[in-house]
Amino acid sequence: MDGTASVGGDAPLLTETCDEGVLRLTLNRPAQRNALSVGLMTALSKALDRAAADKACRVVVIAGAGPAFCAGHDLREFRALDGENRREAYQRIFAQCSALMLQIVHLPKPVIAEVHGTATAAGCQLVATCDLAVAAADARFATPGVDIGLFCSTPMVALTRAVGRKPAMEMLLTGELIDAATAKAIGLVNRVVPRPQLATATLALARQIAAKSALTLAIGKEAFYRQAELGLAEAYNYASEVMTKNMLAQDASEGIDAFLEKRPPVWQDA
Repeated sequence: MDGTASVGGDAPLLTETCDEGVLRLTLNRPAQRNALSVGLMTALSKALDRAAADKACRVVVIAGAGPAFCAGHDLREFRALDGENRREAYQRIFAQCSALMLQIVHLPKPVIAEVHGTATAAGCQLVATCDLAVAAADARFATPGVDIGLFCSTPMVALTRAVGRKPAMEMLLTGELIDAATAKAIGLVNRVVPRPQLATATLALARQIAAKSALTLAIGKEAFYRQAELGLAEAYNYASEVMTKNMLAQDASEGIDAFLEKRPPVWQDA
């Protein structure tokens, strides 16, 4: 299935394919390094809405067409804004981007970023927001807004929740590109693979996760992000409630029985 929004009424801004439970969403503005225009963000948001409602979709992969993963916001789109309502226009665009990032976090299915080339500014934010990230060995990451007089404040939100404060602050203050090995070392990505193996490695990880109980994954993903914002005692109280709810699910009973009987589980996603 292809995204309906298009570049110049021709190529779609976003392409979609789904195979064996893995939905692949490919940002498709290669000439603009997949910059997050209003149109592309809208197309991605609508695709995620469809993914949330589609039982056939168990894991989402976000990738980029062309030479880069994502160059962040479309600066030409920003500079084209004119008149007295620029403030309101800027606010709408940043609010749309923030809502998109929250949508990824709240999606009850794991989302994996497949990163090649560069992921900068809001593109780096997108990587940091996804639940997991697989990067090509030649991938590069940066929050370079400081170089053009625009601190990467919204990318900072996701970045500081994905990596430690010192490396995050260094990226934000210097704007320098970091390589894939460094990104893995600081926790921005999970795996680094040779460029020719990127799609295969990402798909293998996605299929490994897609084979799990969808209900269990949804419960676990929501709990992961909620407990991270709580104090220690509150987090344990909340997690205990989640574990109790999970234990009462049909898939937990099936999983435990399958383990004890030394057989593969048959998930009902219930």
